[in-house]
Amino acid sequence: MKQFFKFVLASMVGVLLITIIFVFVIIGIITASGDKTPVVDSNSVLQISFNYPISERTPNNPLSGLSFLGIDGEKTMGLNDILANIKRAKTDDNIKGIFLNESDVTPGEATSEEIRNALLDFKKSGKFIVAYAEIYSQGFYYLASVADKVYVNPKGIFLFHGFNQQVTFLKGALDKLGIDVQVIKVGTYKSAVEPFFLTKMSDANRLQVTSYLGSLYDHFLTGISKSRNINKDSLFNYANELKVRYPEDALKYKLVDGLKYKDEILNELKGRTGLDAKQDLKTVELGDYAKSEDQKGADDKKESKNHIAVVYASGEINGGDGNDNNIGSEGVSKALRQVRLDNKVKAVVLRVNSPGGSSLASDVIWREVMLTKKVKPIIVSMGDYAASGGYYISCAADSIIAEPNTITGSIGIFAILPNMQKFFNDKLGITFDGVKTGKYADLGEVSRPLTPEERSILQNQVDHGYDEFTKAVATGRHKTQAFINSIGQGRVWTGTQALKIGLVDRLGNINDAVTSAAKMAKLKNYKLVSYPEQKSFLNKFGLNMSAEIKAHFVKSELGDNFKYYEQIKGVTQMMRTPQARLPYDISIN
Repeated sequence: MKQFFKFVLASMVGVLLITIIFVFVIIGIITASGDKTPVVDSNSVLQISFNYPISERTPNNPLSGLSFLGIDGEKTMGLNDILANIKRAKTDDNIKGIFLNESDVTPGEATSEEIRNALLDFKKSGKFIVAYAEIYSQGFYYLASVADKVYVNPKGIFLFHGFNQQVTFLKGALDKLGIDVQVIKVGTYKSAVEPFFLTKMSDANRLQVTSYLGSLYDHFLTGISKSRNINKDSLFNYANELKVRYPEDALKYKLVDGLKYKDEILNELKGRTGLDAKQDLKTVELGDYAKSEDQKGADDKKESKNHIAVVYASGEINGGDGNDNNIGSEGVSKALRQVRLDNKVKAVVLRVNSPGGSSLASDVIWREVMLTKKVKPIIVSMGDYAASGGYYISCAADSIIAEPNTITGSIGIFAILPNMQKFFNDKLGITFDGVKTGKYADLGEVSRPLTPEERSILQNQVDHGYDEFTKAVATGRHKTQAFINSIGQGRVWTGTQALKIGLVDRLGNINDAVTSAAKMAKLKNYKLVSYPEQKSFLNKFGLNMSAEIKAHFVKSELGDNFKYYEQIKGVTQMMRTPQARLPYDISIN
């Protein structure tokens, strides 16, 4: 027994020592990284390259960009700081221009639109923008097309072939496994469930995808046409006939201004900043620029007793507290209650970037938006997505502002319940038996199929949820419920289309939403404050460590196939409660 206690004590001491050392290492890294404040030299070029996912807000993580145990190794920067620092560079005498460098990650459609518009505004200063890439994706070219000069590597790749939306159907695999997915839904176009019981798109889904994809593509071509002064029909033809196959073709059709290697680009930038070829080019990356000496304390310079609160709601909607990348009904509701009761907050901007999720969690947030609207103005700014549950939480606002290429609408509800009886019986040899005290006590069990009565009960619940959804939208948008039903049915719309049918009030960005909120509150001077409060790195470190490590290694192993893993993993999420979410993850190729 003595030996046992010695062993336990030694183990406890060991764990304690390791924990202490670990904490000191973390503190050391944070301290070391915090001491290095970048300095922006005169005649500098701001280098922008998106090689990381762009979230709505920059994470509160001092280790961002450092690879440590596989956690947050990616260097990330939120859209809020990207836009703020492009705007700051416009009037910064030390910044002479922007070098838009090749990006590995293309932001979402509406996120790209906000960044592109910020770059267009930057050009009003008379400063230059030069873009270069060895490989141009269509998304990066859309950003780059605003530049004064667009260059591609002579041996590079230039993709210009039109938009493609592909859906992964799982029915064949489920059939092989002996799994039958029982679907209960409302909405002709609510196609989130189609991958589980079809092998191709339904006619209704094909119609809606053709419609919104065409709208997105038209906006894409219109923007490039205006920036490059090329006829839009010509651009359509270039893509449709795949006329741009080599960099020389891109130059021939005036999509780029030249074929150059990186050293030639750097020499051009030197010339633009008054340097000769032998001198070193002065550049500052966007992330470092945000941390530079001139920026320190910039957020505190503007003091006012009047606040406009920006409440961020980004990611799938579920219960709980949530975080920067997932909407928790409790977390967002708490934030809305805070700003509603805070007398300093005179108006609210609800920034929504969500494909939806739990219909119950969406309704919880909608209630708080309704209550907030009664006491102070609340404006919704839509990001890449504000669809289904994302639209549900938006519809009660005083006004809704979306980007032309925001994905919205998808007003509908569904539920899915797998019948895994054949899988258990035939594939695994597992059978089930039991006792119940009521006829419906085992409703929802996946080990057997639904009875006709049970299916009717679930369908009634989903119908009731859809009725509540359309009623909420009708009230918020001052329309009849019959009209909302006619444009609902789960159909997806772009921001441009949504404006025409009255689901949004105007097209614009988050700054337009802030301006609108200030106008409604009759404010000339105000300070922006963000909610929910971001957890510090150390506060969330222990909670998320194992999950983040797991996700990191799974993503590393699967690479581009990680999206399929996420799709299959999401099936279990959708089985828990009725869902108000997009048909599927919309990714434009």
